[in-house]
Amino acid sequence: MKALKMTRYGDINSSLEFQSAEIPIAKASEVLVRMHAASVNPVDNMMLRGELKSVRREVFPVGVGRDVSGEIVAVGKNVKGYSPGDMVFARVGEEHVGTIAEYLTVDVAHLAPKPENLSHSESAGIPLVGLTSFQSLIKIADLKPGEKVLIHAGSGGVGSMAIQLAKSIGAYVVTTTSSANVDWVKALGADLVIDYKKEDYLQLLSDMDVVFDTLGGQYALDAFKVLKTGGRVVSVKGALDPQTAEELGLGWLLRKILALKSRKLIKAAKAKSGLYRMVIMEANGEQLRELGELYQRRILSPVIDKTYSFDQSKEAFSYLASGRAKGKVIITMDGMTEEQ
Repeated sequence: MKALKMTRYGDINSSLEFQSAEIPIAKASEVLVRMHAASVNPVDNMMLRGELKSVRREVFPVGVGRDVSGEIVAVGKNVKGYSPGDMVFARVGEEHVGTIAEYLTVDVAHLAPKPENLSHSESAGIPLVGLTSFQSLIKIADLKPGEKVLIHAGSGGVGSMAIQLAKSIGAYVVTTTSSANVDWVKALGADLVIDYKKEDYLQLLSDMDVVFDTLGGQYALDAFKVLKTGGRVVSVKGALDPQTAEELGLGWLLRKILALKSRKLIKAAKAKSGLYRMVIMEANGEQLRELGELYQRRILSPVIDKTYSFDQSKEAFSYLASGRAKGKVIITMDGMTEEQ
């Protein structure tokens, strides 16, 4: 089979190449999936640039891609509830990274049935951003109906998903975006859209129940300037908090170093009697099944910017890296229709 592989840390053109590989064999608790569509996420480009070396060092060549939608062609001996021919989607676990390939294995615990009303292209854009939003807003922030939530970068893959999910809960949604995307994110359901090129959200907002930080850096710290007392800040780009570091099983010395990096955020949270958590998304088939049901009921809608063929995978990475994407960037197998 053919698979896109990362051969070293570096840039898209020098470090990514298509290689031949053996079709993997499903282990006892795995299924073998024929890929119909995959998606590209910022974490894939971060991995390529070597920004995740402190968490995970790669042995090259290594597969790329974490989202997939496709057809089961074989199941392991302990797999129940799935059979060859089933259409499924998943955010694979880190041990199975490599969804931009003709075939891949997936742990059954990370798998969910593909929503019947969505194409594979649409389904492939859901898992990572959907689980990130679900775990951030529902599991950690515990967002409630009627609460006010600020979601940064509403036109991005995570932001566009998070807006819809927060609205489905019944929250009042505020988001930031550029001038060109104001009407677009309003159509997603945002109650208040702040054009960051013309307005300063720090001057316009206060008493937010939840801030969902998708940008990191100063944005994570500034979240507490608009947070109400007892509010919650969840971030996918900020410093790793001590609780999350411990849950990840990191060593004592590394936790101490990370605690120094997050001390300003922890201090700001304490000053507001609030919460700060850095979210490390985990693959989870049951949660993905819940999200799939929301798409099946048309409570949530997929948001796709551009679709590339399998042979154009490098172009997909380049487009995502440009920062212009509105929603998801998808890679499909040549010759497969949207209905497949």
